[in-house]
Amino acid sequence: MSAPQQITQENVYSALRKCMDPEVPVNIVDLGLIYGVNVNSQNNVDIKMTMTTRGCPLHNTLVSDVKRHVGKLPGVGDINVEIVWEPPWTIEKMDPKAREMLGMGKPKLRFQIDYEKALPKKIGTLSNSDDGSLVLLNNKDQGFMVNDAIIRFWESCDGTKTVNQLTDHFSTNLGLPRQQVEQEVVQLVQQLLEAELLQV
Repeated sequence: MSAPQQITQENVYSALRKCMDPEVPVNIVDLGLIYGVNVNSQNNVDIKMTMTTRGCPLHNTLVSDVKRHVGKLPGVGDINVEIVWEPPWTIEKMDPKAREMLGMGKPKLRFQIDYEKALPKKIGTLSNSDDGSLVLLNNKDQGFMVNDAIIRFWESCDGTKTVNQLTDHFSTNLGLPRQQVEQEVVQLVQQLLEAELLQV
């Protein structure tokens, strides 16, 4: 029986580029979240990664996404993901193109939303890409890779709940402090509006 093909760091990075950060429509490599990849002779993969914020309720989603994508590499052995906080992540670690795409580093008008009155309503469609990952398509047919958490959020934006009510809903469901969830919800609403997947 021939030995499995040796996996390279580049193979792992290619797989990681399919993992999108749940909060911004950028993959975790360009976002600067991957601090190191090591592959040994048995094709066991060690990945050091960080998160944009310590309080991010989506850690587990991201780690399971990483394992799922890297796990598709032929002959891969054990995958170990270590979350590290040193050095802390900053916007400077992002790929300059990704920074520009998100409008960081240049002034950009964010959407002004009244959290008490605005009723975000989902637009666009949910579809599967060739590799089985989930994609939200806006009405211009631009696709944004998403995970289950973002889809749940997008689907709950049915035009009947204000941003504050959405925050209450997710705070209760996730069992997390409202203040922490509010930041995530507001960011998601902003990003989905910019991706033209929500209207208010």
